[in-house]
Amino acid sequence: MNSLTSRLTLYSDLPEDSVLSRLAAVWSDFAAGAAKDHARSAALTARVNREVKRLLDLGTTYGFDGNLWQNYLTFVMITHVNSFSLTCEQRGASDGTINAIAEADFEVFRQLFVFDFGPLEKALGLNCFSLLTHYRAIPKDAVMYNRNVSAHVRALSEAIAAAPDARTVFDLVTDHFRRFGTGLFGMNNAFRVLEGAGGGFSFIPINNLDAVTLDDLVGYDSQKAALRRNIRAFVAGRPFNNTLLYGDAGTGKSTSVKALVNEFSADGLRVIELNKHQFGLLAHVIAEIKTRRYRFIIFLDDLSFDEGEVEYKFLKAVIEGGLESRPGNVMILATSNRRHLVRETWRDRSDMEHEQDIHHSDTVEEKLSLAARFGCSIRYDSPDRALFNRMVLTLAHRRADIRLTDEELLAEANRYELRHGGVSGRTAQQFINQVAGNE
Repeated sequence: MNSLTSRLTLYSDLPEDSVLSRLAAVWSDFAAGAAKDHARSAALTARVNREVKRLLDLGTTYGFDGNLWQNYLTFVMITHVNSFSLTCEQRGASDGTINAIAEADFEVFRQLFVFDFGPLEKALGLNCFSLLTHYRAIPKDAVMYNRNVSAHVRALSEAIAAAPDARTVFDLVTDHFRRFGTGLFGMNNAFRVLEGAGGGFSFIPINNLDAVTLDDLVGYDSQKAALRRNIRAFVAGRPFNNTLLYGDAGTGKSTSVKALVNEFSADGLRVIELNKHQFGLLAHVIAEIKTRRYRFIIFLDDLSFDEGEVEYKFLKAVIEGGLESRPGNVMILATSNRRHLVRETWRDRSDMEHEQDIHHSDTVEEKLSLAARFGCSIRYDSPDRALFNRMVLTLAHRRADIRLTDEELLAEANRYELRHGGVSGRTAQQFINQVAGNE
C-alpha cells in the first residue's frame, strides 16, 4: 500500500493522521516483518483497530454502507481540495498536462479500491477489513447523519468500483466536481466556524438543519417576497444588497434564513454562521471563500452590541469601507431585535453640536453607520391576533396527530400565549408542540 500512496501527486499532501496515511504506515511495518514479533504484532493490531474504528465512525457520521473502505476512499477523492479539483469546479475538466497527473492519481485510487488486506488480517488474526467490505449501517432513521454527503459518496463509490479503467474514474470524478464542486462546500449547505488553538479556523458542516421553507412561515408575505428578490439576484450574479432582518423576537427571522438555504442550495447558495466574537476572523473567512464558485451568506444571528463592545467595527470595515472590495459571491445577512444594532445611550448625544438648527453627533453617527451598510432592511413585526390565530390553525392542520377542533385550539392558544410571552410565530409553534406532545 505504501508503494501505491507514494505515487500520488495531487493527493500527496493528505494529512499524516488520515486513515489512508496511517494504514499505509501499518502496511509498511507489516511488510517489514512487524507481525512476526509478538510485541510489535500486538502494537500493529492496536493500530489497525484504531483506524477501523475511525472508518466506522465516519460511516456512522455520513450514513455510509456497503463497502465502507471504498466509501472512505471516495470521500477522500471528492473532499480533498487541490488545483485540479478547483479548476474542475470553476470550468469543468479541460485539456492540459494536469489531466494526465490526475488520471495517474485516480489509477492509484482504483487499485486501492481493490486492495487485499487478507495477508495482514491472517497474520494478525483479524477479519475487520473483510467485514467492512460488506458493511451494514445502522438503520438510516435511527441516527442523525449528513444525507447530502451520504447520497453523493455512496452513488459515486459504486460507480468507481465498477469502472474498467482510470479514464472512466477520471470522467466520473470530474463530472462530480463540475456538478457539485470540491471539498465540503460541494456536499454541505450550512457551516459554522471553529477556531483552532493556533489561531486558524475550519468550516464545520451543520447536518441537522431544519427542513423548513419560506412557505412554511405563515404570514409575512411582503417580507418573504423582498427577501426572495434580493437572494435571487445574489445567486444569479446580479447586483444585490447585504441584508438585515430586524424586529420583534420570535417572528421568524432566523427561520427565514434556514429556509433560504433549503430553497436556494441547488443554485449554489451556502451559509456560514459566525458569532460576533469571531468577527476578527471575518476577513480571513471571506478570503478563503471568495474564489469559490458558490454564493456564500455570512450569517450573523441575533446581532446586537452593548456599550463597550467594539466588534461592530470589524464588521463595518468588512462590509463596506475597507481598501479591498467586497467579493461578489459573499453577502452579509444579519438578524437582530434592534434596528440600529448598537445600543445607544443619552450619553452618546453629549457631544451634540448646535449650529443653525443642524444637529450632529459623532458618536451617534458612528453607531448608526453599521445599520446603514445593510442596503436591504426588512422588518418583522409581532403578528396581530388574527394572524396569530391563523398561524395556530395552519400549524395544527399540518399535523395528523392533533384532534382538537379549531375552536378548542384557538381557545387553548389564547390562554397559552398569555403565560408564554405574547403572540408570535414562536409562541404558536411552541403551543402546537405542546398540544401534539399531549395528544
